[in-house]
Amino acid sequence: MSIVEVDTADIHDWDSFHAVFSDAFGFPNFYGRNMDAWVDCLTYLDDPAAGMTRVHALAGGVVTLKLFGVTEFAARCPRQYEALIECAAFVNWRLLESGHGPVLALAFYKSASGT
Repeated sequence: MSIVEVDTADIHDWDSFHAVFSDAFGFPNFYGRNMDAWVDCLTYLDDPAAGMTRVHALAGGVVTLKLFGVTEFAARCPRQYEALIECAAFVNWRLLESGHGPVLALAFYKSASGT
């Protein structure tokens, strides 16, 4: 099982959102730092040869994104929080529509300590 942990306390705006996720997933240098590019990169979680992420789902598996401090993140950055949820769902929808299985699961922790 692949798990990516993100402390959302480091996210304050779009720039920091993209910096945090680019670092956590190892997006390529040409990552466009917008939500279309975020979706494109994560759509390839199950395709290591694509070179879109450093993290990969095992065959038939998913990558779990553990988000810490979600309550504060949702209050501080509602647009980024909503985009994260919508775009994670879109990654899975896109894959399902093309005959593949979902690759991204979200786990929310209210605090930074994992509770």
